[in-house]
Parts: sequence; structure tokens; C-alpha cells
Amino acid sequence: MHETDLLISLTLIVVFGTGAQWLSWKLRLPSILLLLASGFIAGPVLNVVDPDKLLGPLLFPFVSISVAVILFEGSLSLKLPELKQIGAVLGYILSVGVFITWGLIALGAYYILDFSVFASILLGAILVVTGPTVIGPLLRQIRPIGQVGPIARWEGIVIDPIGAVLAVLVFEAYAPLLSEGVNQSSIVALQNLLSTILYGGGIGAAAAIILAWVLKNHAVPDHLESLVTLLFVLTAFTASNLCQEESGLVAVTLMGVMLANSGVTLKHILEFKESLSLLLISGLFILLAARVELRSIVQLGWRGLAFVAFVILIVRPVAIFISTAFSQLNWKERLFLSWMAPRGIVAAAVSSVFAFKLSEYGTEGEQFVSATFMVIVGTVVVYGLTAFPLARKLGLASSNPQGVLLLGANELARAIGGAIQEAGIVVLLVDTNRWNIATARMEGLRTSSVNILDENAAHSLDLGGIGRFLALTPNDEVNSLGAMHFAELFGRANVFQLTPWRRAEKQERSVSHLRARFLFGEDYSYQTLVDRLDSGAVIKTTKLTSEFTFKDFQEAYGGDAIPLFTIHNSKLAILDSTSPEPKVGQKLIAIVDPQPASPSPTPPPTEEADA
Repeated sequence: MHETDLLISLTLIVVFGTGAQWLSWKLRLPSILLLLASGFIAGPVLNVVDPDKLLGPLLFPFVSISVAVILFEGSLSLKLPELKQIGAVLGYILSVGVFITWGLIALGAYYILDFSVFASILLGAILVVTGPTVIGPLLRQIRPIGQVGPIARWEGIVIDPIGAVLAVLVFEAYAPLLSEGVNQSSIVALQNLLSTILYGGGIGAAAAIILAWVLKNHAVPDHLESLVTLLFVLTAFTASNLCQEESGLVAVTLMGVMLANSGVTLKHILEFKESLSLLLISGLFILLAARVELRSIVQLGWRGLAFVAFVILIVRPVAIFISTAFSQLNWKERLFLSWMAPRGIVAAAVSSVFAFKLSEYGTEGEQFVSATFMVIVGTVVVYGLTAFPLARKLGLASSNPQGVLLLGANELARAIGGAIQEAGIVVLLVDTNRWNIATARMEGLRTSSVNILDENAAHSLDLGGIGRFLALTPNDEVNSLGAMHFAELFGRANVFQLTPWRRAEKQERSVSHLRARFLFGEDYSYQTLVDRLDSGAVIKTTKLTSEFTFKDFQEAYGGDAIPLFTIHNSKLAILDSTSPEPKVGQKLIAIVDPQPASPSPTPPPTEEADA
């Protein structure tokens, strides 16, 4: 290509990719759909982007490296403590479920798409993967309750290298199968599998250990941490691939998981990797979609549509219900997981690489890629439009989730969190202070040590059932920044912060657009509430009845009681001076003196929620 044509093509990739991401945000649609559409328009429709001419022999190495970076970035969100609850069921999905999915898709490709046996088995291996770049945004939108969120997130990342490795094993075993028979083919496959585990696992673990030491000991300056991490990722990926093809994906995934659980501060790395992954995803989808021949999609016709329906309606449900048959998941959770398997960038990239290799055997290379892209589009559209309504119907998500995310695990946050949790509302405390986190965990509260101000914080937290954000730290600036950070996710109406102490003491006015709604009213700062608890006050939950109304409550505890929340029919309401008076039948959570201010004819019925 001419130098000017190269410049125009590269610019158009950025324009189409960025434009599709921006438009998907405006229209609230899965970005992958608009990226694929942009790629089709730029490639086969307008013919303004020709990836093969643009990059030539660099195309597939670039695709491979990009997928490695994307998988590494995704694996940084995986926390090993989650495996205590989901490890067993995840293991069955990644073993039994994978083989069922592989076998059924291979049968579907053979009988529905009329592919050869070899191409069918290879396509089945590739399509066992799901799409972490699609599942992540879907889970953040749905915020499912319970174990299904972490299971889907772990599966979406860990299964990608599994699919790529299976594809390599199939491809490498095919030639020995034709020439030397099943026995020799099995030996080759086993040797390749062991080599993948040995080299991918060993190199990935070694790279993670060395990089963690470098970061912990500040062997590189802060501004180079991201670049050094990228250096380690690409080196580990390339070294592993040189030892065993496609084992590099195993190496970078393991490397990311180990680094995420090493205790190293990853703030700069996460920010850089998130932006880089977004850029790579946008570029990859444009490049790969631009290579698809639309006529090959048309040639698939009804067979392609039938195959997509088979993958969605038969393959995934059968794989999930069989692999989770002996788990503790209930039927609703299993049904939701059976409806959460969108394919994404890894399926597109791996299928494009192997379609090129299939041409060496004279088999259906173009239709191979077209079938994969039809599955990607079909699964993203179906799951993207129906997963949230299904989760609500099953009771695994709510259009008005009542759970609370508390910024801070200090004395005040633990007291408030404990009272809310005792009332049956989901609570998650986030703090970077290890002592606060350890104390909250000993008190039975769910915690996370994520830095709430990191851009990647929302991606790292399990927000299932959570719909409100309360900033409860003694630092007014952190409260404001945290509230602003989560206003887009939860909506400004559901984001609260304690009143800054200067505002509470009438010393200054806060700028409204730089803060959230004040929690419990403008008179209560962090210090005000902590002073009450330190003086002996406690947080109690009181059931209001016709024998003990809110008026009786006020007479019993005097004017010093501070109403915080009411709970009715499992719905939480935050109180302030403008809130309506609590009614009979509601549970009232308030800060009160340990003993009523005056004798009451009817003792106040309280529940255990002492600070």
C-alpha cells in the first residue's frame, strides 16, 4: 500500500473504533455490536480498510499480542478469596461444561453447517470461550445477587486460554491422526497439553513473582510501572509461545491472577491497562470484522441462524445444568448462568488465526470465520437484551436494588453496616486500612480493600444487589470524590456523603455539583456521629407498632435520638430532616442513648444492632 493509504487506513481504524465506543455509550448498547458493524462498513462495504494489505504478515502477531494484553487486564480483577465459595462449581463448569460445550458445538457445526469433521471439532474448541469484554459490562449493569456474578466473571476470563489451547491441540493432532492413526495423535495431543501447562504455568508464575518483587521494592519509578508491566506481559507471552504454541495466553492469565492477589498496589497499572485494552479491543474488532466476507455470511443463510439458535438454546443450557447438577446453586442461578455466555474478541481473534491455517488443508476457511462472527453477534444481541430482564424475573437482580456500598470500615461505618446487615440488607464495606478491614470481617461484615478512587474500582467489586453508595470516612474530600466517582453507576439520587464538618458548623457552604446528597441531614458530620458513639450511644433497630409508635419512640429517647434509616418490606429509606415521619410497621434504625431518657409505658421493642 502507498504511504498515504496506510496513514488513512490507520486513522480510519481509530475513527471507527472510537466513534463506535462513543456511540454505544450514548445509545446504551453493547459496544461490540457497533464495533462489528463499523468493521463491516469499513471493510467489505466501503473497502476503505484492508487489514491484510495494511499489516501484512504483522496482522496475526498483532492480534495475538493484543489478546494477551486484554486477557492480562481482565485477570487482574480476579480475587482468589472468591474461590472459597465458587471454586467447586467453577471447576465443574471449566471441565465438564467445557467438554459438553465442545462436543455439542462440534456436532452442530457438522450437522447444521455441514462442516468437515476437522473444522467442526476445531470450531467447537474455539467457541467454548465466552467474552470477558462483554460479560463485564453486562454484570455491572445487572449486578446479580449471590454467586452467579463471580462465577460468570471468572469463567469469562479463565475459559479463554482453555479454548485457545484446545484449538491448538486439535490442530496439532490432526496431521498425526491422518498419517499415523489415533494412538499417535493422542500422544501428540497429550504432549502438547503437558507442554502448555509446563511452559505457560511456569513462565507465567515466574514472571508474576519477579514483577511483584520489582513493584513491591520500588525498583522502578512510578511513571514506568505500567510500561515495565507491559514489558513483562509481552516477554512472558512471547517466551511461552516460543516454547509451546498458544501457551502464552495461559501464562499471561496466570500472571494477572497472581499479581492481583500479591498485595502489590496496582493503581497505575490498572489505569494504563484499562485504557490500553479499550484501544486494543476497538482496533481488533475493526480489523477482524473488516476481513469478513459478507458473501460467506449470506451463503450460510438459514444454517447460520439455526446454528446460533442451537448454541444459545441447547448447548449452553445443557452444559450448565449438567456441570452444576451436584452444586449448591439453585435452579434460578443455574438458569441465569445458562443464559450468560456471550462470545467476544477472543473467539473472533482465534477463529481468524485458525481460519488462515485451515486454508492449508483446503477446508472452509471463510465460512469458519463467518460462523464465528454470527455466533458473536447473535449471543451479544440475545444476552445483552434479555439477561437483565431474566435476572429480575428470577429474583437475582432488581431494578431498585436495596444493598449499600459503604466507603469506610471505621467505627461509624461498622456500626451502621452492622445494623443494616442485621435487617437483611446487603452491605459491602470498602477501605484501604487493613486494621479496619480485619475488624469489620471479625464482626461478620463483607469487605473489600479496593481503593474506591481507582477508575477500576467498580470493575473489581462484587456489587450484586447493591444500589446505594454512602461515604462514611472522616476525610471530607475523599467522601466527595468517592461519591462523584460512583454517581454515574448508581445515579446521583442514590449517592450520599456525610456533611463536611465546616458545613455542619455553618463555617462555609459547599458547591453542590462537587458533592453528593448529605447523609442524615446537614447537621451531622463524621465527628458529630462518632462523638455520640464514643459518649455511650448505640445504634439500635426498633420495630414501630401500634403500641409503640414513632411518637412513643421520641418520648422514650428524647430529642437526642438520631433517626438514620427505615426498613419496610425489605426496602431501605435514608432519613433526614425532610423525610416523612416513620410509620407503624416500619423498622427504625437510629442512634440512641443506651437507656431511654424517660420511662415508657411500653418498653421499646429493639432488635440486636448495637454498635
